[in-house]
Amino acid sequence: MDRTLAADLARLPELLDATRDAAAAALAALDARPVVPGAAVPPPTPPLPEHGSGTEAALAAFAERWAPRLSASAGPRYLGFVTGGATPAALAGDWLTAAHDQNSNSALDGGGQDLERETVTWLRDLFHLSAAHTGTFVSGATMSNTTGLAIAREWLGERLGVSPAEDGAAALGPVRVLSGAPHSSIAKALSVLGLGRAALVPVPTLPGREAVDPAALDRALADAPGRPAVVVANAGTVNTVDFDDLRAIAALRERHDFWLHTDAAFGAFAALSPEHAHLTDGLDASDSVCVDLHKWLNVPYDSAVQFTRRRDLQARVFQNAAAYLGPLGDDPDLVHLTPENSHRLRALAAWFTLRAYGREGHREIVERDIACARSLGESLTADPYFTVLAPVRLNVVCFTLTHSPTPARLTALREAAGPEVFVTPTTYGGTPALRAAFSNWRTTQADVRRAAQALHTAAKELG
Repeated sequence: MDRTLAADLARLPELLDATRDAAAAALAALDARPVVPGAAVPPPTPPLPEHGSGTEAALAAFAERWAPRLSASAGPRYLGFVTGGATPAALAGDWLTAAHDQNSNSALDGGGQDLERETVTWLRDLFHLSAAHTGTFVSGATMSNTTGLAIAREWLGERLGVSPAEDGAAALGPVRVLSGAPHSSIAKALSVLGLGRAALVPVPTLPGREAVDPAALDRALADAPGRPAVVVANAGTVNTVDFDDLRAIAALRERHDFWLHTDAAFGAFAALSPEHAHLTDGLDASDSVCVDLHKWLNVPYDSAVQFTRRRDLQARVFQNAAAYLGPLGDDPDLVHLTPENSHRLRALAAWFTLRAYGREGHREIVERDIACARSLGESLTADPYFTVLAPVRLNVVCFTLTHSPTPARLTALREAAGPEVFVTPTTYGGTPALRAAFSNWRTTQADVRRAAQALHTAAKELG
């Protein structure tokens, strides 16, 4: 064994303690450190060491070269994208995931995939899905949407008497995927799956909304009678967390033949709040569902889950013919259900946080974040420098500058406020805008006040 590696092995408990101390120090500093550090020129890349200096020296080099440049994305005022943190239990689970280093895809190995199935069952119950849905862990919402649409592609083949998994996507002929306000990952998935971005058919939304107009969807489906289609519904759009009427969409299957995929990346968590659970009514009627977990479940990147009613088609798409990977069978090993042959035990972090805090603990996080979003919306509405562009329906505030909301001015505003709060750019109704998304378990009303003040100060200085 390499002498440095052997020395690290002999000191492993001590090195893990040092790593724990570094992690604890980073987390303890979240409230005080800049949310997004100022732009800096990346340090020059040194040559790869010929002879390593060990873990302790690597920790020191990381602390000096890279830790100061990382954002405080685990903290309470990182409101860009839709980013959760990692609850204490999720962090413990993720550390143990690395320590046990499982490739949890096969029954030939230990109980990793059984732990994942248990966790998926808990998640299915959390979102009020029926036992007709089965699920697997994937890396994020993009992979979840891609997996769901891959199953939809095979369903189209079933309807048309071909198998894209065997014959290729071209065997389907023209395909239509209809949606009102799809996330950008939908078009990306269609490109990956060989269906093409051009297959995405935009459907009008309700006036002043991002929710699809069910009557317009009905007409669009009628435009190609006799041809099966795919409908992508939204349970929480990225800009304004608008929800399609899932029950009304599902009812259209009485007249039209389509696969219903619902992108509920973070909107599914509305099911935890009694006040907002109605927004997810009809989610169970979906043929496939996307839910992202490193958002509102507050587990570390990367983690998401996908559900479907057609595991048989899923296995037809992703089956892997190699004896060492385990059987397909009636209850397929996980290796036969996603694009990944290698599959870390992502479920463990989710298992830990669900086991530690239960439904009520995660409901409290969701409802507190919703209350924080409402408070920021109220503050910005009362601030003459800002205009709130849409109702705060759940956990996202979509807003812009009242005067001259150009991309350049919004960028300057974001950068000026960056040390205190991070928000991300968007466009809503043709207007350049910003969005603040609340999904971190640490965020409180005190953070809202700090964020609102930072945005106000930056806007005032901008003029």
